[in-house]
Amino acid sequence: MDFHLSLESERVASAYPEQPLAMTADDTVGNVMQIMRAQRNGAVLICDGPKLVGVFTERDALKLMASGADFSTPVRDVMSSDPVTIADSATVGEAIRKMSEGGYRHLPIIDSQQHPKGMLAVSGIVHYLVDHFPETVYNLPPDPK
Repeated sequence: MDFHLSLESERVASAYPEQPLAMTADDTVGNVMQIMRAQRNGAVLICDGPKLVGVFTERDALKLMASGADFSTPVRDVMSSDPVTIADSATVGEAIRKMSEGGYRHLPIIDSQQHPKGMLAVSGIVHYLVDHFPETVYNLPPDPK
């Protein structure tokens, strides 16, 4: 299949999304960080019932550790509220553009009711590209410019 056609026709589910790791806004920062470490996950979705209300990432954790923050603080006080998301009907190409433009390493995948369905990570995008276009990826010169 053509590279561009594939990116504009295949859905984000093809890019190896991770199962969403979700916690509540009442959980403490320390508890969220422990779960992230135990699950080896770089981002946690913060939900109010089934609805996504925020995200807490490893980048947020590093900022808090650097500032000496209190880890007993509820995650709602430090999470990114109303995170940028992508619809489960979006294409891989749309996800790549959104992640590139925003500088995101993780992008929550949601359905039409704002319920989390997965977490798209840069590693999933890379895995997708290598699996679907190995000749393109493996045949790049050391300095493509």
